[in-house]
Amino acid sequence: MGVLKESEEKMKAIEEAGRRYEDYVIRMRREFHRHPEPSMQEYETAKRILTELRAMGIAGRIVQGIGVIAELKGGRPGKCVALRADMDALTAFEETGLPFASEAEGVSHACGHDAHMAMILGAAKILSETRDEVPGIVRFIFQPAEEIATGADIMIAAGAMDGVDSIFGMHVWGSLENGKFSIESGPRMAAADFFTIDIEGVSCHGAEPGKGIDAIIAGAQLVNGFQTIISREVDPLEPAVITIGEFHAGTADNVIAGEAHLTGTTRAYTSELRARLKDSMQRVIDGTAQTYRTGIKIHYHSCSEPLINDPGCTEIAARAADKLFGEESRAHLEKVSPGEDFSHYMKYAPGCFVFVGTYDEEKGLVYDNHSSCFDIDESILIRGAMLAAQYVFEFSD
Repeated sequence: MGVLKESEEKMKAIEEAGRRYEDYVIRMRREFHRHPEPSMQEYETAKRILTELRAMGIAGRIVQGIGVIAELKGGRPGKCVALRADMDALTAFEETGLPFASEAEGVSHACGHDAHMAMILGAAKILSETRDEVPGIVRFIFQPAEEIATGADIMIAAGAMDGVDSIFGMHVWGSLENGKFSIESGPRMAAADFFTIDIEGVSCHGAEPGKGIDAIIAGAQLVNGFQTIISREVDPLEPAVITIGEFHAGTADNVIAGEAHLTGTTRAYTSELRARLKDSMQRVIDGTAQTYRTGIKIHYHSCSEPLINDPGCTEIAARAADKLFGEESRAHLEKVSPGEDFSHYMKYAPGCFVFVGTYDEEKGLVYDNHSSCFDIDESILIRGAMLAAQYVFEFSD
């Protein structure tokens, strides 16, 4: 009974702090939303976050001018739990009409990272107030450059994961019911890699194609060949994507194209399939180059790993949500194909990545992440903050 009573008292403290700090997390979200900074340029955002953390009595440092690592040392023995938020905005225009809309032309928080920062700052507020009861160490990671999948590696190199026993993160999500949490184990987001392909042929008069080497023909064969990889080499029950997003070639209607340029992306939910897609694409490229007498070079840029939630950490996060908000607070969301470099942290410690729903037709919140009209119901912010704080206690219990 003593342990149960202690657990109830901790939860009550989190609930009371949540009520006090709801206005705070909303205010911080609006400030970040108004002043977005794109990947690798999060200078003012990092300074602002560090100022907030220090005001809470949480020591921290800025990493490369654009990231923040901070620590709260609890008053009880325990493990080290990391709470992560990404900070960068998209290079995209905003069309929400909000009174606190982006003041940076062509830059906006259309992905929701403003909400992530606010939620983790809210968790920091709650934990700093209850620090005498906090077990172990809480590491706060405010990460730059998630959108280009380089920020996590920057923070890891700076020691963000040193000594960490578990890591927790969240993402607001436009296709999940407003206020619900998707807390599920296994694959949650895909590995995301990108490539560029340059094809070198020989241009000539379009009326005399035998005198040239047509780069367009070779490029078209690549597009079809890549799709055959998906349809004939991958188990139909295992999701995978090869997308060609750009195909540029040709200069005139009567000239055989001597060059072509293609770009695209691949997605997979296992490291094994991710590697196999790359190898298969190279095989198709080699065969196409020989068949069509072209030179073909691919530059393959490996970005984020597949994001796979640890079963144990997921169970802990689910228990935290159930205690605070009841089982009805959770909803199922099928794994999604966008990538997230939160997965890189999970190579160093097990973790859980939670989706926080924003979809609400009655409130007009019907736009997906990355839409110029994407917005959230700000009441979810304190719920996310409370969940992150509760995870810290649950993990060490």
